[in-house]
Amino acid sequence: MTGLVYKSTGSWYTVKTQNGDTYECRIKGKFRLKGIKSTNPIAVGDYVDFDLDTKSDQETGVIKNIHDRENYIVRKSVNLSKQTHIIASNIDQVFLLVTINNPPTFTSFIDRFLVTAEAYDIKTILLFNKIDTYNEDTILDVKYLAHIYKQIGYESVEISAKTGENIDKVKALMQGKVSMFTGHSGVGKSTLVNAIEPSLDLKTKAISSQHMQGQHTTTFAEMFDLSFDAKIIDTPGIKGFGVVDMEKEEIGDYFPEFFALKQDCKFNNCLHIEEPKCAVKDALERDEIAASRYTSYLQIIEGDEQHYRTDIWNQE
Repeated sequence: MTGLVYKSTGSWYTVKTQNGDTYECRIKGKFRLKGIKSTNPIAVGDYVDFDLDTKSDQETGVIKNIHDRENYIVRKSVNLSKQTHIIASNIDQVFLLVTINNPPTFTSFIDRFLVTAEAYDIKTILLFNKIDTYNEDTILDVKYLAHIYKQIGYESVEISAKTGENIDKVKALMQGKVSMFTGHSGVGKSTLVNAIEPSLDLKTKAISSQHMQGQHTTTFAEMFDLSFDAKIIDTPGIKGFGVVDMEKEEIGDYFPEFFALKQDCKFNNCLHIEEPKCAVKDALERDEIAASRYTSYLQIIEGDEQHYRTDIWNQE
């Protein structure tokens, strides 16, 4: 039998067949994917083949094969530096939730996520949430950040999951697609999903006042069928985002505004750091490239792991 993985708890997988039947499945023995050292060989969004296990009292399945993935979002496993963690696969688009404060989302986190999404050719839409809570200065910060990313080509929507502002826009973008929702803990993912589909009634938790940090409410990724021809993958809150398996020479290609200028650099293998006649650095001098984006680029190039390993809430 073939089905789609809707939920993964580490040892058991909820798999739904085309005719709508769901089975709890496990993996038989060692199951490793070629070329990926992953803490989770099977992810939500995977298509798998499985056999029914008739020996047990309950009808369960044993997964024997995983279909090739169209794409996936992967990050470094924080505790095991050589391992990766596949968050979800076969995604049409990702909604990255951003909050200016309560808790803060730093541009280094946004840019690391976008680089990974670019590398795997996954469209990302930025959702600036909690705009109902911001004062005039903070709203200006939102407008400035949204402007930076819109210039590069990323769609940005200002929303309030609490008041419902622009939720209809988000639903329209989701129509007919598999969408993954992600962001730091506390940015309002569960509240947003509940606003989009109230019947799901996902758990929400208050922000921890100690660090203005979100408390984890989702502990594993899970896919849901929605009432308006859409699928949603809700994911655990991510504290930091480690970029995986990228050569220094290719990282600039995943910054669209750098890639657009690459042909104008003197050297075709320009890293945009110390090389002469670099079109990217010239554009930076003219304020045509955001300084925050260039800083993120340097951090990724230098392999600055601190920005996803340490307490991101204490950093500027």
